[in-house]
Amino acid sequence: MFSFPENQSSAVTFILVGFSEYPDLQVPLFLLFLTVYSVTVLGNLGMITIIRLNAKFHTPMYFFLSHLSFVDFCYSTVVTPKLLENLVVEDRRISFTGCVMQFFFACIFVVTETFMLAVMAYDRFVAVCNPLLYTVAMSPKLCCSLVAASYSWAIFCSFIFIYFLLTLFFCGTKFINNFVCEHAAIVAVSCSDPSISQKIIFIFATFNELSSLMIILTSYVFIVITVMKMPATGGRYKVFSTCASHLTAISIFHGTILFLYCVPTNKSSWLLVKVASVFYTVIIPMLNPLIYSFRNKDVKEAVKKLMSSHLSLKM
Repeated sequence: MFSFPENQSSAVTFILVGFSEYPDLQVPLFLLFLTVYSVTVLGNLGMITIIRLNAKFHTPMYFFLSHLSFVDFCYSTVVTPKLLENLVVEDRRISFTGCVMQFFFACIFVVTETFMLAVMAYDRFVAVCNPLLYTVAMSPKLCCSLVAASYSWAIFCSFIFIYFLLTLFFCGTKFINNFVCEHAAIVAVSCSDPSISQKIIFIFATFNELSSLMIILTSYVFIVITVMKMPATGGRYKVFSTCASHLTAISIFHGTILFLYCVPTNKSSWLLVKVASVFYTVIIPMLNPLIYSFRNKDVKEAVKKLMSSHLSLKM
């Protein structure tokens, strides 16, 4: 997939510092993150299973939600197992190739999620503003194209990031002041000038964030305008309750990313960066299925039916 420089892939070793500065917190953090990861796996795979098995959920909204759950599961799986391992072992080394690959796959899933949330906002816009044409406008072909475009753009971005990252020179054993191989922490230990790589990722990250937010904000502006024209308050409540889960997921995800944009990458702010990174790499993938299940009556009913049928089979 990538052409790793032989002298780098064999000679360079990274050590993920993680939360090693707090030895007394290693066990509590391990138990906390293990619980979070377990809920993430069960929640996201459970959501995918419910959507696939129940014909009631074979609609564009749940089609996109199933892919969001898949992305959250994959994203968490790329990051969390290594985090858990480093909390219980003293040897926190990761190879140059392993670090680059973790960064590559993390980029794919975070960029995909960014645009998947935008696609879901567009879906809500069509459902609310053009309800009579919804099934025609959001055809299976268009839905698949929107999902494929999100994955394809994410893969393209990730290849660009990796290409410029591999132009840097790394030497010896370096300490990465994070629990995950993310761009800022990797280039901070480069033995060459990382300015070009930093500019490239800043340009792409800014474009991805602004373009996705523009789609989301435009969609919800039209949704609000349409809702305000509705005469019945009951209709307004139904629309807002339908969109509430999506708005919550958007606020948490983009709020965390924008917060990271605002935090300076100096030594005094590394702990803040780590905590924020934990939130969007570990916590958010767990929260999304909980947000969509707790606020959705249909999903809650489907979960209850699935659990009751499972229990009846056991008995």
